[in-house]
Amino acid sequence: MNRLFGSVRSRATLGATLVVAVALVTAGFAVVLALRSNLTAEAGTRAERSARAVAFDLAARTAYEDLTGLDGDDGPVQILDEDGGLVAASEDLERISGTATDEVKPRPAPPAPGDDDDDSDDSGDSDDSDDPDDSGHAEDSGGSGEDLAPGEIAGETTFGNGSATIDGDTEDYRFAAVDVQTHDRGRLTVYAGAPLAAEHSAVDTAQTAMLIGLPLLLGVVAGVTWMVTGRALRPVEGIRREMAAITASEDLARRVPEPGTHDEIARLARTTNETLTALEASVERQRRFVADASHELRSPIASLRTQLEVAAAHPELLDLDGAVEDTVRLQHLAADLLLLARLDAGERPADSLVDLAALAREETAGRSGVVVRTEPAQVTGSRGQLGRLLTNLLDNARRHARETVTVTVRREGAWAVLGVADDGEGVPEADRERIFERFVRLDAARSRDDGGAGLGLAIARDVAVRHGGTLTAGAAPTGGALFELRLPLVEEG
Repeated sequence: MNRLFGSVRSRATLGATLVVAVALVTAGFAVVLALRSNLTAEAGTRAERSARAVAFDLAARTAYEDLTGLDGDDGPVQILDEDGGLVAASEDLERISGTATDEVKPRPAPPAPGDDDDDSDDSGDSDDSDDPDDSGHAEDSGGSGEDLAPGEIAGETTFGNGSATIDGDTEDYRFAAVDVQTHDRGRLTVYAGAPLAAEHSAVDTAQTAMLIGLPLLLGVVAGVTWMVTGRALRPVEGIRREMAAITASEDLARRVPEPGTHDEIARLARTTNETLTALEASVERQRRFVADASHELRSPIASLRTQLEVAAAHPELLDLDGAVEDTVRLQHLAADLLLLARLDAGERPADSLVDLAALAREETAGRSGVVVRTEPAQVTGSRGQLGRLLTNLLDNARRHARETVTVTVRREGAWAVLGVADDGEGVPEADRERIFERFVRLDAARSRDDGGAGLGLAIARDVAVRHGGTLTAGAAPTGGALFELRLPLVEEG
């Protein structure tokens, strides 16, 4: 299971399916609720229309037996008096709930009060809606609490849900209650119901459609997402396979396939190939370095061994000065190789303040033919590494100068600039970058070389880069070579 959902493709498919499922379920519930609300409101409107039609007939003094709304065709109808008693109901009404009373048979009509018309009128007046308790009875029976004049129908309608059985058929209904103040029968409340069968049927149909359609739709979403993510991730799998093959074969000349698109995966492939190119160049540079270092070490070691073997056999032939010279040369070469190894390993220089002017005066002290012109310029870094850089530049300039080496330190904007110039033959423009490569010595320099291995300028360039600066070669005003070191200036404060 963990392996199944450990891939991006599986997680993307699962995530998309869950999001769509939540959205569909939420939308489905909203649709069902809205559908139910609208259909219930529509049923309420029909019920209110039926109730008001009956109330209108009652206000017009229509007798109960003549009311057209009691035939049961439009739904159950109850008419309640002020006391909540049932005075009229739909024909064939067998059971009802959801109204103010569950009675289905009207109460017997009260005996006639007599032949005296005036008494009859007074009795009618006593049942008028002006009775202060009328509103309370109407409220108890579910009707309106409005004060009504004779023949007036209440504007307020109350609603409720219930059920009724008419002629053996039981259904759910939406009931509307409307009050009417009659001229001769007091305040009456009319309950009329409209069937909710259409609402139930529509809601059931919608729910069934959701239960059937939702899994199908989620299956389609999952399938489409699986295919789309598979197609999108296919180049990634190609990159992975090729990288695995490169790792197994250790062949850094191979490259991963680059899609023809312009999306993130194509950029990933290009970046991967650029990384492989840089790694191949780095490995090749390391191989050359090891080969060159081995070659450079072989010469002084072989010379020193030869001298020692000769001395062992013929002590009188020992060239002590030559042995010491080879030993010193071997020592310098080992020190250079160790420093380059530390620089390649990413060793960060110290963050101490270094005054280039003071450093230049210190490193040039005791050297003949060196002119120093400086102004204060502080930088941050390793005083030892920067001193080594300047020493290498001075040694190189001294080997190629005819008479004079000039050292300058100046401030130039946000940079401190240290320059070392000689009055020699200079460096050809085509070779001004090549001389910073390791173990590179120009043919013109070899004849005058005093045993250098061609690492001095390479070390100087690496030290400059590690300090956030640059080291370049150019032409000096006197015609020789000019090496300029630029480092970020630290303002004195």
